[in-house]
Amino acid sequence: MLLTSTSGSGHFQPLVPLIRAFRVRGDDVMVVAPAALARTLEATGVEYRLGDEPTSEDATRVWSQFSSLERRDAARLVEREWFARLCLEAMLPAVEAAIREWSPDLVVRETCEYAAAVAADAASLRHAQVGISTAAAESRVLRGLVAPTLDERRMGLADRVFHAPYLTKFPASLDPSPFPTTLRYRERDDVAARPLPDWWPDSDAPLVYLTLGTMAMRLGAGPSLLRAMLEALGDLDVRILVTTGPSTRPEELGPVAKNVHVEAWVDQVDVLDVAALVICHGGSGTVFGALAAGVPLIAAPMFADQPTNARLVVDAGAGVALAEGGGSAEENTRALFEHLPRLGALVEDVLGDQRFTLAAHALAVELRSADSPATLARRLGSVDLELTDDSPR
Repeated sequence: MLLTSTSGSGHFQPLVPLIRAFRVRGDDVMVVAPAALARTLEATGVEYRLGDEPTSEDATRVWSQFSSLERRDAARLVEREWFARLCLEAMLPAVEAAIREWSPDLVVRETCEYAAAVAADAASLRHAQVGISTAAAESRVLRGLVAPTLDERRMGLADRVFHAPYLTKFPASLDPSPFPTTLRYRERDDVAARPLPDWWPDSDAPLVYLTLGTMAMRLGAGPSLLRAMLEALGDLDVRILVTTGPSTRPEELGPVAKNVHVEAWVDQVDVLDVAALVICHGGSGTVFGALAAGVPLIAAPMFADQPTNARLVVDAGAGVALAEGGGSAEENTRALFEHLPRLGALVEDVLGDQRFTLAAHALAVELRSADSPATLARRLGSVDLELTDDSPR
């Protein structure tokens, strides 16, 4: 089994349950990913090879434009130029070498990693894709934005990718899928969360988990927004755990209140096992991880699929949004700063109203009813098995 990912943590993490399940099955597993994930890959104990990333000049050119572009133009820049051209070209040599030298039976890629789609198609290998966002959004990206770029490399490739098995952790009630073969799986099998350290001695106040993910913290406004959020939470009677991600050192946030603890990274499973509320950017990994644990949310969407995820949470009754987030990243971030005076009251509202928790618990039940990673690995590992689950009606 050959699995591939781009460099974002939210892109790689959906692959982790499958990596574990394949290894438990006794399959040989290799991962190809950019060097930015080297430490993460080392920690998994899996065999891996490192691919390249776009040059720093290309990264500066793309991301310096991103924040000020309207949402549609920003999506075109990121999906078509960054992922489907620059990241594809950077990763392709390593992926092709792995396929040529290792001869995998199945290639599994997260949906933004297109080099594996090109290389697997050229080698006539079975291929599956793992969603990192909603199926509707990823279908639109594939068919509406990146299809011309993929089809320039191999005629009809975008349609073959669309018809490849699409794997997702998202529940059908929130995320009906247009992909012809959609296989749903849950996060983990019987993996116990580890207790958090006693960062708040003598306090049993509700735990609020605050995170803006990885990409938002790499953009200019991320750290300042995180600091402002902590100020807005003031003297609420809660414990607050903040994670800053790899690009921001915890000490860069400056002094924090005694009920606040800051770490660069904490295993999300451990946090969500005891959290009463998540305040986040609306990234898919955090949102659906929280819902799978039955934890309500306050979403603060900035860009990409975050406004869509925020609306899904609100519509499901499992949380609220600090702002809607329908404009450019700069406009969305300004709106969040403008709405920060509401944040403390929103925290009290969500913690004080059991309806939010009950809605999150209902979604958790649905998420837990999906295939286990072990079952999905078995289905994918069987060449002759008919891969059907839920398909669009």
